[in-house]
Amino acid sequence: MAGLIKREDIDEVRARTDLKEVVEGYVTLRSAGVGSFKGLCPFHDERSPSFHVRPQVGTFHCFGCGESGDVISFIQKMDHTTFTETVEQLAARIGFELHYEDGGHGPSRQEVGRRQRLLDAHKIAEEFFRHQLGSPEAQIARDFLTGRGFDQAAAEKFGVGYAPQGWDALLKHLRAKGFRDDELNLTGMFSEGQRGIYDRFRGRLIWPIRDLTSATIGFGARKLYEDDKGPKYLNTPETQLYKKSQVLYGVDLAKREITRNRQLVVVEGYTDVMACHLSGVGTAVATCGTAFGADHIKIARRLLQDDGTGGEVVFTFDGDEAGQKAALRAFDEDQRFIAQTYVSVEPTGADPCDLRQQRGPEAVRELIASKRPLFEFAIRASLKKYDLDTVEGRVQALRATAPIVAEIRDPAMRPAYARELSGWLGMDIDDVTRSVAAAGKRSRAGGRGGAGDATSTRGGRDRSDSDRTHPDRGGQGYGPASQERPGQQQGRHAARQGYAAQDEQYADGSGAEPGPRYEMPDPRDPVTRMERESLEVVLQQPAMLTPDQWQAFYEARFLAPAHAAIHAAIRAAGASGVSPSQWVEAVRQEVPEPLRPLVSELAVIPLPAHSAEALARYCRDIMNRLFELQITHLKAEKIGQLQRMDPASAPEEFQRINRELMELELQRRALRED
Repeated sequence: MAGLIKREDIDEVRARTDLKEVVEGYVTLRSAGVGSFKGLCPFHDERSPSFHVRPQVGTFHCFGCGESGDVISFIQKMDHTTFTETVEQLAARIGFELHYEDGGHGPSRQEVGRRQRLLDAHKIAEEFFRHQLGSPEAQIARDFLTGRGFDQAAAEKFGVGYAPQGWDALLKHLRAKGFRDDELNLTGMFSEGQRGIYDRFRGRLIWPIRDLTSATIGFGARKLYEDDKGPKYLNTPETQLYKKSQVLYGVDLAKREITRNRQLVVVEGYTDVMACHLSGVGTAVATCGTAFGADHIKIARRLLQDDGTGGEVVFTFDGDEAGQKAALRAFDEDQRFIAQTYVSVEPTGADPCDLRQQRGPEAVRELIASKRPLFEFAIRASLKKYDLDTVEGRVQALRATAPIVAEIRDPAMRPAYARELSGWLGMDIDDVTRSVAAAGKRSRAGGRGGAGDATSTRGGRDRSDSDRTHPDRGGQGYGPASQERPGQQQGRHAARQGYAAQDEQYADGSGAEPGPRYEMPDPRDPVTRMERESLEVVLQQPAMLTPDQWQAFYEARFLAPAHAAIHAAIRAAGASGVSPSQWVEAVRQEVPEPLRPLVSELAVIPLPAHSAEALARYCRDIMNRLFELQITHLKAEKIGQLQRMDPASAPEEFQRINRELMELELQRRALRED
């Protein structure tokens, strides 16, 4: 079992990972000045680029939506992975072996290498299947797709392919790519017989099944030939990569829309997912050969940011008896969600794929829009089991449905549905209300199936990862005290970064008490603007400051409260000593929560310089102007002191202040000449 990742390893992963290279896997970037890049934000829709990346300090920030952070938080937000999963993923990317606290352990270098070989095999297999879809033999597969309203563009969008009828077409292809049989045997793409391994998928239409990171981890295969004695649908068996209870087909394409719209639509098959997406319902996913269960809910809650502030899960089922049973099974898991759960049932029994073919994309959208609360569906489905024309039947129906009403989370809706139930049963409202109240007491005492497991999640995040934090650690700093570049020592701030919260708390920043409110400084004020420009330089180019400049910066006074708080955070982060790639995140963690987006903004806004020489000159000029401003403040104070003094009563003090004024003026002139 893995423990907490050692903080020095997290530092190393962050320092070795190229933020620009990672971001370019999702966003097209172009130069925005020396060391700065920009592109269209992946977190919200926009037409002009407002998403900025500064690899030198390991920070990104969007001026449109305010999203910001480092390479770890970027991957977390894009792929919806936990902090630990993200660090392990980045470590595998650079071939770095992690070490863990508390005697725990993570994947070894050999395990990481073996997993990567499996992923590589799946990627090559997917390319092979997609290529085969264009072969003459695959006409039957193309006809199948066309018959269900899917053209070549749709097949390419979803990566649909074809497995040839032979026994070893894929096997030969992967062997030619350098894979050994013992490796291929672990992929789930092959079966084993007396003569060795052979292709598991033969003469079938193939869908690649991908995880949240868009890596192909398995396949779903649909029977095409009459003489195929296998099941209609055949999926990859359980492997190191593929766990069917933890996989949602289409999640790689739907994850961004799910997060953006706070909606997850669960359909029943691969073609239903395709039909929904092509009809404008881009939040649709499907389970892979298993019911929607607890592990799927963990994925859904992470995508929905299921924290009680909104979101909905919509299940679609056929109107037949099997569909109703599936909906009731989903209702049994309802209490694991904070989001509202709904069900959309097509009375004719048509699934989304059929609806799109028969009535067009609008019918698919209408199906989802016609959703009803899942608890209402469960109530009505339960009532159908009893003879409501008899007293006994009505009493039995009340006993069955009162617990469902009692579990309705919205306290305003609970009495309303008690009244509805009263009407459906033809019973007195007081009798129904008493039964619901009694069922609620029993539920709180013991809980109905599934509800008890939800107690740890009802108040907020799913605590599937450790909530423990690392203790603070002392360290030396850089700047005037140590004359080190940021990061040559492990500092006290290291304990307060993301590695201090190796769970979802790192991703959403929740858990902290609300701090003071800060007004954004007025950019039209020349003093405020000067302060802001100096903070931009210190955050973006800390290595350019000399020890004397660091000393002068530390002693500077910032008048705007927000700037003063960031100045204090820079002092605290600088005292800890962190690497350049961690510098901005170190400052972000030191400021009050409301100011963290401002720190990210200051750290990525392009500086007005188009060459290294111009950048150095700009940074020097800005710092000199800041120091000149500080000298002006000090001179004003000392002149005030002189005006309040009687030279005759304190001649030595009077002369000392005059000398200090002269020294300040000499410093000011020296700055002007620099």
